[in-house]
Amino acid sequence: MSAKRAVFTDKAPAPLPVFSQAIVHNGIVYCSGQVGTDPATRELVEGTVKDRTAQIFRNITAVLEAAGSSLEKLLKVNIFLTNMDDFAAVNEVYAQVLNFEPKP
Repeated sequence: MSAKRAVFTDKAPAPLPVFSQAIVHNGIVYCSGQVGTDPATRELVEGTVKDRTAQIFRNITAVLEAAGSSLEKLLKVNIFLTNMDDFAAVNEVYAQVLNFEPKP
């Protein structure tokens, strides 16, 4: 069994002290949850749900790259919405960013 290692990059928002941005174990990267926070300001980006969704994917990309991986290797994505009216906007960004097959 290989050791697990924590991933950290300053190109994504710093996690709370009790979390890691991701854990790598047996070659698989397990990312922690993300919100549309700008890593430089640690504030939620201004704008629309599309703007925040795009920021989330920038954050995830940074964490995956720090772990030696990429979006193209994603196996699963969980998205939690507080307003189902945002579903179409989030899906639009998802399709733009994950513009490869097979999609997770």
